[in-house]
Amino acid sequence: MRVQSRSRRTLAVATGVVLSLSLLAACSDANSNRNNNGGSSGGNGVLTVGMPNGPQANNSNPLLETSASASLGYRAMIYEPLVMTNGIAPEEEGKPWLAEQWSWNEDFTELVLTVREGPTWSDGEEFTAEDVAFTFQLLKDHAGLNAGAIPFEEITQEGNTVTVTFSSSQFVNQVKIYQTYIVPEHIWSQVDNPETYEDQEPVGTGPYTLKTFTPQTITLTRRDEYWQDLPEVEELRYTGYNDNNAATTALANGELEWSYVFIPNFEDVYLSHDPDNFNLWFPTGLGIHGLWINTEREPFDDVVLRQAMNMVIDRQAIHEQGHAGAFPVVESPTGLPLPAGEAFLAPEYQGVVHERDVEGARALLEENGYTFDGDALLTPEGEPVTMSLVDPAGWSDYLTSLSVISDNLAEIGIEASVETATVDGWRNSVDAGGFDATLHWTNGGATPYDTYQHVMDDALLQPIGEASPGGNFGRFNSPEAGDALREYANATDDEARTEALNELQRIFVEEVPMIPTVASPVGAEYSTQNWVGWPSEEDPYAPPQPTQRNALEVVLNLEPADG
Repeated sequence: MRVQSRSRRTLAVATGVVLSLSLLAACSDANSNRNNNGGSSGGNGVLTVGMPNGPQANNSNPLLETSASASLGYRAMIYEPLVMTNGIAPEEEGKPWLAEQWSWNEDFTELVLTVREGPTWSDGEEFTAEDVAFTFQLLKDHAGLNAGAIPFEEITQEGNTVTVTFSSSQFVNQVKIYQTYIVPEHIWSQVDNPETYEDQEPVGTGPYTLKTFTPQTITLTRRDEYWQDLPEVEELRYTGYNDNNAATTALANGELEWSYVFIPNFEDVYLSHDPDNFNLWFPTGLGIHGLWINTEREPFDDVVLRQAMNMVIDRQAIHEQGHAGAFPVVESPTGLPLPAGEAFLAPEYQGVVHERDVEGARALLEENGYTFDGDALLTPEGEPVTMSLVDPAGWSDYLTSLSVISDNLAEIGIEASVETATVDGWRNSVDAGGFDATLHWTNGGATPYDTYQHVMDDALLQPIGEASPGGNFGRFNSPEAGDALREYANATDDEARTEALNELQRIFVEEVPMIPTVASPVGAEYSTQNWVGWPSEEDPYAPPQPTQRNALEVVLNLEPADG
């Protein structure tokens, strides 16, 4: 028996706020120049894709979130998941993919998969259930690849059936397990260290293979044999642009057809260049963006200081200046974006909104031993409070937001400098806790569990200097939060889940492990000049973002615009 990816009985639907950005601007003559300036053309079967993540190292390991294939999203075209789930419609049943059927036992500690027969690896070898079992064993044996920290126990395979048991209920991790990229045993079993394996000649079951790799551009080509109908797109060209401005320019002149990039003044800067074909669609769910604070570093280990910081940060200014009004403000102190999170709010937070209170923050600090020396805030020990706010160079939305935050913190005497790093350097620093504070997104899912687990799970807690790629980058050490997360994950009824979730909201509000700012869309910019069939508000079959697993589903749905 196959069951859906989430239980309708126990989970409220979190469809989120769907932000549809209309094509409001007037026409221009850019369209007439597009195919004469090096731009792409659906007529030759090419689709151009790009992200503002800079030059890439030659690493296509699909199980590493730091690889080029993850950063640009092309791993989704080479490797495939067991089930294709829709992150913007979590109530939907997942689509069978490399697994034809799946079922759980009553307490979600055992998963039985019926693996599809027929797919082949791109080197011609047969895909089998042994590859699925091998991949799960790989994740069990290598914590650095197990980003979801899935507690695998026994993994067995018989025929085309794979049975996986877990040490605790996986009710909340179903989608993470379904979305595992499956790798070929006949290749990966020969790899000495899969956690550092660069996979420079990737072999997958997907419809594309790696043709060429340079730090700037990666080209994939369609292979002849694929277990589904071949996509119309014959070649995919992925580019790592140096920053948001470079990616935006490429979008506006038609050189880049598909991206996820922050564009200030998007109507004039992007849409007006071809209002008939240029589109944005930014659907959101329960994930958020916010200021992650390193709670292991002094003085930010003091909850009073974090509370004061939370009181002065201007979410509305970040929404307007940092994100050009495109990302909705998170007004609830719980961090839940509304209306997506409305059904989950604890009674004490229903109708409560965050309000800036600079005077209240200064009073709170003084009541707890902090003093002011002119404009400078001093700790109870007499040390000035300074901090660095860091994000990747070129991420203009985040950097503008950090400037707002720096100005806000100055109002309570905190000297906060804005610093930049390369994407890889920033990511490694965040994983290892080498920062004071950084703007970063959270996981999202069908319930707020995914967000709170990403921020507060003590099972992910690592000392500074040791990587924690699965989350809890701020080293938040709260056994109470950990207990509530486990109670939610292992609950057997709605009442117990609600009680645990209410406790998580209280801890998040009172202890401020991170400061929520705006909702996190899973959006994209895309052009219909050469290709049609994109997901939209009218046809939300998948999130449109090119780095999601559903990117393959999007490409399989595309058709040439000329018919």
